[in-house]
Amino acid sequence: MSALHMSPWVAMAVAPGLSALAPGALSYARAYLPHDHPVDRSLHRRPVLRVGGIAIWIGFVPVALALHDRFEPGAIWLGAWAAVTAVSIADDWRGVRPAARLAVHAAAALAISVAVFRSDALGGFSPGEGIIVALAALAIVWSANLFNFMDGSDGLAALMAACGFGAYGAAALHAGESADLYLALASATLPFLVANLPPARVFMGDGGSVPLGFLAAAFGLAGIRAHIWPSWFSLLVFLPFIADTLLTMIRRMIARENLFRAHKTHYYQRLHRMGAGHAGTLLFYGALVAGTSASAYVALATNPAAGWQVLGAWTVAIGGVFAGIDYHWRRCSPGQQ
Repeated sequence: MSALHMSPWVAMAVAPGLSALAPGALSYARAYLPHDHPVDRSLHRRPVLRVGGIAIWIGFVPVALALHDRFEPGAIWLGAWAAVTAVSIADDWRGVRPAARLAVHAAAALAISVAVFRSDALGGFSPGEGIIVALAALAIVWSANLFNFMDGSDGLAALMAACGFGAYGAAALHAGESADLYLALASATLPFLVANLPPARVFMGDGGSVPLGFLAAAFGLAGIRAHIWPSWFSLLVFLPFIADTLLTMIRRMIARENLFRAHKTHYYQRLHRMGAGHAGTLLFYGALVAGTSASAYVALATNPAAGWQVLGAWTVAIGGVFAGIDYHWRRCSPGQQ
């Protein structure tokens, strides 16, 4: 299907239609597929199929192949995404050394960053521009792992992807730009979200969560450079995940914990362990995710100059919520911790 003839609405129909075929096939072959087995850091009590992210890509890839030229870096983003997806799926199946995974993430992120900024540096990057490119690549690597950090409770990462990329698509439509890729990815996530609702029959796994985080930053950066949305927009859209991960990391650094050691002390994990469970955690974070995504679009459409104020207000609100979770966590029984 030619990119010239595919509308956003066709993309939104094709992607979930293909993705919907995958969960049943994965369930049929579940005996031969890798599972996420409960360990001390898990929120699940039984083994769960862990390669459900493949369902998202079955729907998204055909649309992406048809529309890759609508994204500013051209085909480079598709190759970078493919490398990140391949190493993540391999990690789900066989396990890949952390250093090797991060090397692939870094190379892919750098390729995207250079492609996005190269129009400003046709004669080569100056030292200052090189630092900006490197920082952008670092942000993409961090975002790639952001979804992976938050993919521990049923439905959470899939809902963030549907709302986040849906907000990207709405913003692109508002700007009169192509929204096909964003809306295709948002809609391709929906069939998996249904299968991932509590009690989850399938888990997203690294093969789903890491590439989603990668695209959240890559698309966000390209949208900023193309003047589709301001720099605050992506931060506000994905703020619940950014805030949870960043504050958890800071808290663990202050406590001098090993940041590379697996844990279950993210705010969503604490909320889950204090009694909210999968359904309560999804409902609570779902309200935050929907709120920040909708607020980002409304601010963009009505008063873009107020975007930083909206971002600041949501940051204070979420910070207050997390402070409340911290307070109740300190008062809960040792068995819950």
